[in-house]
Amino acid sequence: QVQLVESGGGLVQSGGSLRLSCTASGSVLSIYTVGWYRQAPGKQRELVAEITSSGSTNYTESVKDRFSISRDNAKNAVYLQMNSLKPEDTAVYYCNAARRIWNYWGQGTQVTVSS
Repeated sequence: QVQLVESGGGLVQSGGSLRLSCTASGSVLSIYTVGWYRQAPGKQRELVAEITSSGSTNYTESVKDRFSISRDNAKNAVYLQMNSLKPEDTAVYYCNAARRIWNYWGQGTQVTVSS
């Protein structure tokens, strides 16, 4: 069983930056593909960025060149650096860890970008 805890959300002005953290307990996070998802009010949850166990990354088109996902295996954590934030980035951001049949979610952290 993996427990995921997100942190780092908050209120920021348009053009600002935030760094989200996803820390894990109960297992080694490095063996999982870890994704950051977001869900805005009235919208479906969408994948924002993911990083595989080998370090390959993937981003949704709307955040390319603005967001960066990374992992620190020593701290058992994955980060999402978000720059040049826009009001449309406002959402609850969730961390997900997936491997084979296992799939775990964190509780989410709110990101609000004011215009």
